[in-house]
Amino acid sequence: MASKNTEANISVFRSLDWFTIIMYILLVSAGAVSIYAASYDFDNASMFDFAEFSGKQFLWIGLSLIIGCIILLLDSRIYEAYAYPIYGVVILILIATIFLAPDIKGSRSWLVFGPVSLQPAEFGKFATALALSKLFNSYNFSLNAKISNYFRALIIIFLPICLILLQRETGSALVYFSLIFVLYREGMSGLVLFSVFCAILYFVVAVKFADPLILGIPVGEFSVFVIIMLIYSLMLVFYCKDFIISRNVIIGFLASGIIVAVLSICGVNINGTIFFCSILGIAMAYTLLAMFHHRIEKFLVTVAFALVSVLFLFSVNYVFGNVLEPHQQTRIKVALGIEEDLRGAGYNVNQSKIAIGSGGVSGKGFLNGTQTKLKYVPEQHTDFIFCTIGEEEGFIGSTAVLAVFLAFILRLIYIAERQRTPFGRVYAYCVVSFLIFHLCINIGMVIGLCPVIGIPLPFFSYGGSALWGFTILLFILLRIDASRKERRD
Repeated sequence: MASKNTEANISVFRSLDWFTIIMYILLVSAGAVSIYAASYDFDNASMFDFAEFSGKQFLWIGLSLIIGCIILLLDSRIYEAYAYPIYGVVILILIATIFLAPDIKGSRSWLVFGPVSLQPAEFGKFATALALSKLFNSYNFSLNAKISNYFRALIIIFLPICLILLQRETGSALVYFSLIFVLYREGMSGLVLFSVFCAILYFVVAVKFADPLILGIPVGEFSVFVIIMLIYSLMLVFYCKDFIISRNVIIGFLASGIIVAVLSICGVNINGTIFFCSILGIAMAYTLLAMFHHRIEKFLVTVAFALVSVLFLFSVNYVFGNVLEPHQQTRIKVALGIEEDLRGAGYNVNQSKIAIGSGGVSGKGFLNGTQTKLKYVPEQHTDFIFCTIGEEEGFIGSTAVLAVFLAFILRLIYIAERQRTPFGRVYAYCVVSFLIFHLCINIGMVIGLCPVIGIPLPFFSYGGSALWGFTILLFILLRIDASRKERRD
């Protein structure tokens, strides 16, 4: 029996994707070196000194490798067999965290065990990925087979989101929304992704241009109405593919615009909201009549999209003013350029951009970053670690890091596509989705394109919870992939 287990373990290690493991080791090592550079303060302390952040990070890396080896030694079937129990245990831990975690900067998301603090939300990622993969691997499961399948998938995704929001940890909760890409890969309509993109666009435009008025309404609201009308017309042309109906609707929109422009020039006061709602209402009524006449269901989808878009637009101001916390509102305003607040919420981002910009093409050199050494960027060894790379290694070094991440993600997509079961494929795309979201949002935060929401840079930012969470995510995938030849549909 012992010899069989030994042979199985040897077979697994031979089947491992060593290219991915090498890139993982490269990334975590570069991350620890960057942490040392970010926290170095001319005291000549060793990079491996446990009193330094880099020394502690190397300790976390060592423990991560041990965890990774343990994961690889376990039978891959365990992860599928115990996916739901693992998910249930993590959900219970997330619930307990709400009541047991101390208040740290307004958030109750960290469980403290003496000198060690762990964030359960980071471990919820692999548990959610396992549960979602188990669901998709169910007998005859198809996302589009019936609407209840969507609800089952969404419950698995939204349960940890709700619990993490109750911990007042918005950034970690938003990460789980990236799993929408997994649903898209497994058959969800592209209209859903398009709707998400439009919702973000509506929100940004409405908030960004909320002050100037045109036709008695904010320019942002006016612009969103125009965008909705444009999308409505394009959907009739390219989605419904009815050129007569689309032509009539487009002519109606243009004629209405000309009439309003003439009336405005003549000094007639027009309520923009009533005008746009009326025009869209007439267009939607006309489209519904065409639907009953031609029996084309896509017309109904187009009308529903426009109606939901208008309702979402009307909810933006309420959500922004009453649902979001004041500090969240400020961060969004700073990211959109509405406010500068260089001494408050915008301080970190401004200093980060100065640090990256000062690095130039080739950077100032390792341990020579002035912004870093003079501590201008708070938390530079955690969420803002990328600005250390930008300052000391410059454009070339930053590009090299992003190139490695790109190669890493492309390799994971390749691994996902070669899986022989829905379980392995869905789990792999969950890992890819989490990584892409973290990478894009973190880099966006550091260069001022996204609000600061506390998203770490994978494998680079200081901290054990994030590193362990990503390591568990990755090595479970590697273990599943190593046994893919034994798993057939």
